[in-house]
Amino acid sequence: MLINRFAGALYSSLVFAACASFFLLPGCGQRYTALEPGRDHEPRIMGATYMTRNNPFFEVVHEGISSVVEGNGDILISRDPSQNQEKQNEQIQEMIDEGIEVLFLNPVDWKTVTPALEACREAGVVVINVDTAVKEQEYVVTLIETDNYQAGVLCAEDMMRRVEKARIVILDNPIQMSITQRVQGFLDTIEGHDGYEVVYQKKSDGEFEVGAANMTEFLGMDIDFDVVLGGNDPDALGAFSALQQAGYEKDVLIYGIDGSPDFKAMILEGEVTGSSAQSPGTLGRTAAETAYQYLNGEEIEPYISIAPFMINIDNIGEYNVNDWE
Repeated sequence: MLINRFAGALYSSLVFAACASFFLLPGCGQRYTALEPGRDHEPRIMGATYMTRNNPFFEVVHEGISSVVEGNGDILISRDPSQNQEKQNEQIQEMIDEGIEVLFLNPVDWKTVTPALEACREAGVVVINVDTAVKEQEYVVTLIETDNYQAGVLCAEDMMRRVEKARIVILDNPIQMSITQRVQGFLDTIEGHDGYEVVYQKKSDGEFEVGAANMTEFLGMDIDFDVVLGGNDPDALGAFSALQQAGYEKDVLIYGIDGSPDFKAMILEGEVTGSSAQSPGTLGRTAAETAYQYLNGEEIEPYISIAPFMINIDNIGEYNVNDWE
């Protein structure tokens, strides 16, 4: 069965050029030494934590960060909280105790991550917020993310070009701001168009298994629908799996957000409709490069946005199906 193949696939020293002087990191109370070109340096320790590693997207983000950090002769350690914010807070404290100077943070819950942010501030740890926002932005140096709102807009616009009316299922995750913003972009775009109606909306954690379970639950309600919006690609692919397992035969437009290789392959097969794509490798590399710019005393923007783009059957031939963009 097609989905079985894709479900399995889903989860399957540069030194700083500056004078040998000290500079103070604003608000952190900790000093770093800018090294002369060619001098060896004691490797910095940096930390990374993502809401889950049960999503290939975050593996690619991590690879992007790691390539820059290790390329600078430094060390990157990471933790997997498995969608548990209390666990993530504990793991951040562990990394602080291990001596991290920078934390790349993708929070489980944008609000209840705050105690960990307070701990970082107290320890003088620089926080780079990646992919989805924390509520208390004053604790982070910068937020680097795809324009999640626009990603939702792109899905809505593509849907509206294809159908004049729709009954829509949305799989979201209210505690994850990236998905919340995507859904809001979608909803704002269809607002005022009476032909488009949301008939079901459910928290799916951005994970394949939860998306499948929620879709199965919805099918049991016997409510007509013809569009599914997943908060990310795993959500949408989980929904597709449930539809296939149930033998659902009506035509359904299925949208994801990520542009993952698995989803692109399904677009090519004609099984799903489209994905607002982002580049996790670019996201990771940008986050790490921005961290080094900050450590070098350069002024950085408090918000860095990377534009998404729609991939569908009309343009799938322009993209590499076997890899992330």
